[in-house]
Parts: sequence; C-alpha cells; structure tokens
Amino acid sequence: VAALQDEKNSLMSENEIMNDRLEQLDDSFDDPNTAVAKKYFSAQLQLEQLQEENFRLEAAKDDYRVHCEDLEKQLIELQHRNNELTSLAEESR
Repeated sequence: VAALQDEKNSLMSENEIMNDRLEQLDDSFDDPNTAVAKKYFSAQLQLEQLQEENFRLEAAKDDYRVHCEDLEKQLIELQHRNNELTSLAEESR
C-alpha cells in the first residue's frame, strides 16, 4: 500500500509538472511576441490567403468550363453548317 501511495504521489507530482508546462506553452502561444505565436499567425494568414486563392481559381475554372462548353456547341454547329455547305457545293458542281 505504501509503495502504491508513493507511486500515486509521484504520478500526481509529475501530472502537476506537466500541467504547469502545458499552461506555460498555452501562455507563450497566446503571447503574440513569441516565436511560436508568430509562426502560428503567419501560417494562419498564409492558409487564409491560399483558401482565397483556391476559391478564386475554382471560380475561374467554372467560368472556363462554361466557356469551353459554349465553344464546343459552336464547333458542332459550325461543323454541321460546313457539312451542309459542302453538300450544297458538291450539288452545284
């Protein structure tokens, strides 16, 4: 029982030390002047910029897809018109 109590006390002491370390890390993370916080905020800003660029590129991709579909329709119509005109030209000959 004494050995278990000693182990329990040791674990509780280690737990307190770890909690103190965690609080220190949280405090340093919240302080905007620390290197960790600066890197975090920089990474967060970069992520937001990349998300905005991704949104812009997705919108451009959708626009190009619609434009491409329109061009394909025009191509089909022009091919049909070309076939009709070729047929008429052959008949004229």
